[in-house]
Amino acid sequence: MGQEFLSLFHLETKRLLWLIGITFAVIIAFQYLELPYGIFSFHTTAPSPKLEPNSTAEHDLEMSATIAGLVLEPGSPPNQSLVFDESDNITTVLSFSTNGSVEENITSRPENKSASSSASSPEKAPPYLTPPFSPATNVSTNITSAVLSNDYNKSLSQKDNINSMKEGSFRPSTNEIGHSHIPVPEVTSVSEMTKLLIQSHASYRPMRPRWFSAVDQELLQARLQIENTPIIRNDPNLYAPIYQNVSMFKRSYELMQETLKVYVYREGDRPILHSPFLTGIYASEGWFMKLMEANKRFATKDPNKAHLFYLPFSSRKLEETLYVKDSHRRGNLVQYLHDYVDLIAGKHPFWNRTGGADHFLVGCHDWAPSETKERLTNCIRALCNADVKEGFVFGKDASLPETFVRNALNPTRDVGGYPASKRKTLAFFAGQVHHGYVRPILLHHWENKDPDMKIFGTLPRSKGNRNYIQYMKSSKYCICPRGYEVNSPRAVEAISYECVPVIISDNFVPPFFEVLNWESFAVIVLEKDIPNLKNILLSIPEKRYLRLLMRVKKVKQHFLWHKNPVKYDIFHMILHSIWYNRVFSASAR
Repeated sequence: MGQEFLSLFHLETKRLLWLIGITFAVIIAFQYLELPYGIFSFHTTAPSPKLEPNSTAEHDLEMSATIAGLVLEPGSPPNQSLVFDESDNITTVLSFSTNGSVEENITSRPENKSASSSASSPEKAPPYLTPPFSPATNVSTNITSAVLSNDYNKSLSQKDNINSMKEGSFRPSTNEIGHSHIPVPEVTSVSEMTKLLIQSHASYRPMRPRWFSAVDQELLQARLQIENTPIIRNDPNLYAPIYQNVSMFKRSYELMQETLKVYVYREGDRPILHSPFLTGIYASEGWFMKLMEANKRFATKDPNKAHLFYLPFSSRKLEETLYVKDSHRRGNLVQYLHDYVDLIAGKHPFWNRTGGADHFLVGCHDWAPSETKERLTNCIRALCNADVKEGFVFGKDASLPETFVRNALNPTRDVGGYPASKRKTLAFFAGQVHHGYVRPILLHHWENKDPDMKIFGTLPRSKGNRNYIQYMKSSKYCICPRGYEVNSPRAVEAISYECVPVIISDNFVPPFFEVLNWESFAVIVLEKDIPNLKNILLSIPEKRYLRLLMRVKKVKQHFLWHKNPVKYDIFHMILHSIWYNRVFSASAR
């Protein structure tokens, strides 16, 4: 009897130990394995993509605009360094001195010969956007997944890279992705926006179509081709360092040209519909409407063949026509759009097929986000007021460039600027003070305070605003603070006049950020750092400034309007952002 009891005791002990071991193993696996986003909440960062190698010797000399951006942030501890470990192909050390200067020490590691020997065979681009550290960040290298890892973030004491990862620093976003919320920090850097976009593309899916058609399969095929496109080594029209992933962009753009069909609704009365402004600060929505309605490549008269449906209303005309001045009420504007959608849905079956997910609108007025957040919330919204904190949905909405068009007959008149040797002014800004909070701070600290900082409330009137344009053409940096909302036409103006833009607008989603690496050709400064603006700009080495200027010239083609659209211009880039988000949100059967 005693022997049987002892055997039973040993057996039960073994079972208990096995159970404890299995439980412990499962816990460890959950904590350390990279689980798919949306299944468990242990990880909020996207999978770390591999980066494309640079394709020319000039690219090999490129340094990370994002990492260089770290030295621009004031208040850094003295003599601080950031060092990539030896597992990377490059060791980069940025030393922060007490006077705000920076020393860059770059040591390239030998290239992997086995990898270079196989360059003749087609390589596939990663199925994710390249993070903001590349491709411009490479120095004959591929920076590994440490760039996006928590260990890497912990090695930085810069607040944008570590505070956003600290427990409790996130609050729920209003951006609902599927049935969950993607956490968004109080101030979202462009780098963080890219991670949020990757997460959204992996998880955001609108309502499944009530019935499937050939266009749904075409969208899924397009996504597959974009994710598996071969890596581009050289392209005469696309300068790789200014893009997140030039290979994916080029393939997506090609597929858009080959495949995309847009049905433009004819319903609706002027002036709110079909009657755009072509000049002024809201000209983006007007020029897009004009060119889209007249387009023969993308527009189709057969809605059954359409991948996208365009709602051609003007948010500026809506405000001008229906808003009662000083009433502070916009309910009638919202109701007008509700009635318009009801008209469309009652006459056509396509809205109801997807709940509006394959429909899009283009709105540049500040009120467009609030006017379209209810009945039109499922649509792809291309918005100038692209604010992370005001309902901008990553993976669905697109940031519309706000462009100030002065001449409708020749929208590209006066573009271009002086060479670097003739840009004697360090920084320039001019603009009236309004209800926004950033401009008064900027003027308080810098208006008429420093001869190197040409910061004005207003400039003397001149024909065609020549004074303003000349300052932009002859300044090294053009200050682009937010207006009443996060957007401002100055960022596009600066690029048009080949002046390096300095973006001062927390939580502003830059135009075309799905494909452009803004940190490679612009300087992004936190609103709280306005008092230190001059030191920030002076800390940028001359070599880096010249790189920024060169890249501004390369990216300029994407921000110009033409009476007849040309390849890669702003019309095609707006349409591409909408197409890209639609492709990556398409639902399978």
